Amino acid sequence: MLRTLTALLSLLALPLAQAQTFTAATDPARAQVTLPAPARPELPSILLIGDSTVRNGHDDGQGKGAEGQWGWGNPIAAYLDASRVNLVNRAVGGLSSRTYRSSGHWERSKAFIKKGDWVLMQFGHNDASPVNDNSRARGVLRGTGPEKEDINNLLTGQPETVYTYGAYLRGYIAEIRALGATPVICSPVIRKRWEADGVKVQRAGGNFAAWAAEVARQEGVAFIDLNEWGALRYEALGKETVEKLFPADTPQETVHTNWLGAAVNAQLVIAGLIQNKLLPDAFYTHRFAPDGSDDRPVVDARKVKVEAPRDPRLPSLVLIGDSTVRSGGQNGAYGWGERLAAFFDTQRINVVNNAIGGRSSRTFFTEGRWASVLEQLKAGDILLIQFGHNDGARIGDPAAKNRGSVPGIGPEAVEDTKPDGSKEMVQSFGWYLARYISDAKARGANVVILSPIPHKDRWQAGQPRDFENYAAWGEQVARANGAQFIDLTMLVTEAYRGIGAERVDGFFSDARTHTNDAGAVFNATRVVEGLKRLPGQPLKAYLREPPP
Repeated sequence: MLRTLTALLSLLALPLAQAQTFTAATDPARAQVTLPAPARPELPSILLIGDSTVRNGHDDGQGKGAEGQWGWGNPIAAYLDASRVNLVNRAVGGLSSRTYRSSGHWERSKAFIKKGDWVLMQFGHNDASPVNDNSRARGVLRGTGPEKEDINNLLTGQPETVYTYGAYLRGYIAEIRALGATPVICSPVIRKRWEADGVKVQRAGGNFAAWAAEVARQEGVAFIDLNEWGALRYEALGKETVEKLFPADTPQETVHTNWLGAAVNAQLVIAGLIQNKLLPDAFYTHRFAPDGSDDRPVVDARKVKVEAPRDPRLPSLVLIGDSTVRSGGQNGAYGWGERLAAFFDTQRINVVNNAIGGRSSRTFFTEGRWASVLEQLKAGDILLIQFGHNDGARIGDPAAKNRGSVPGIGPEAVEDTKPDGSKEMVQSFGWYLARYISDAKARGANVVILSPIPHKDRWQAGQPRDFENYAAWGEQVARANGAQFIDLTMLVTEAYRGIGAERVDGFFSDARTHTNDAGAVFNATRVVEGLKRLPGQPLKAYLREPPP
């Protein structure tokens, strides 16, 4: 109760700053930036307030694409399910905890906050500026205490009382709570500044990160340490890689990231939301831990029993692939391979789904899963292979869980260092497919390569086709090695176009990748269509109409 009363008293001490009237000349951010409103007001919202490291300029990369300057409030949207929660980025470049309020942005943003919402605040980069000058007049008093300073603002010509950094944060916290929403404090993102050894990253100076943590602790507010977590992430990536997270045309830039760097910071925010257990699990399309890795544990393939044929005397249709082939119902997701058996006479052929979630063409091979599947293959079996969703992960990035394969189908190999320090020579996507084909044919089995199913947002007319490279590589490898190929990406794409967006949206259990039961059945139907079109129709004798 005392803490709440103190916070409210801090809030009541701020009306003088709020009462100022700014003009376009003195508040260019207010005049030039149009901030978004919740896309679907009936849904809960996550509102972001802060500076350019959250939302830079017009949030368009200055027209330079991915190499422009971006705040993390843009890429974080891809990690949240827009059908369940609004992401509303109300941050403004150039402002501090003080001027976000005094310029009127807070009052306008507050109008969108409702009970059950979350508000993430990240200030500090501009708060160390001068308290009073005729340029920005955006600085705050150092610390978290009750100190204040009365000034005649040289920029506005108006009297103003300036408070400490902590006082401004407490003001936001009190108002957010009064509206029935949940406040969250983020420390300022880490700067690209290295110690003399070029290995360690300099943590934030000026103590703004420490003060943000102090206020969060005192007020009982969730805290996301973008300063420390960002430093650890940069140190793990190394100096050379971190340079790629900042605009190439401004090598002296230490604060403003390009789109890739913004995505790294966005992953840290997601990790903080997860660690603090702030959002329902269903809101996330991706989950990250503070080290940038996927928060969802990748199941150890050695601990997942390899599915055996029901009747070893019968021929088998064997499936290998990733979670889009087999998800096991996790979070309501099912892969097409889990609904394929209904199309076959299982008294005459085994349908054996040995796909495993989170795998790429590389890890299905290197983890030993393939060796176990291969032991069961025999002459007359047919092997279906679908990889690609996880092969595009960055080689050498700890967040990628050592899943990325070298692009293409050639003999090129790249050395990768695993978390345990061991080295691995990573082969091309085509190399792994060719190995599967060669091994399977040596046991007398036939092989069909399938391109990946499309994402929910990559099938509509006018869009570039999804998985273009992986489809082309799969087809080339199949032809060169005596296998057959099904362009499942386009079979599903064309079928999606035939039924329309409303039905397609109902086929997914997450934002864009994993299908639900209905989607799995729909895509399994497309797989069967592709099998029927294969020369010689090798599975025709085993097909039957699925139950209605």
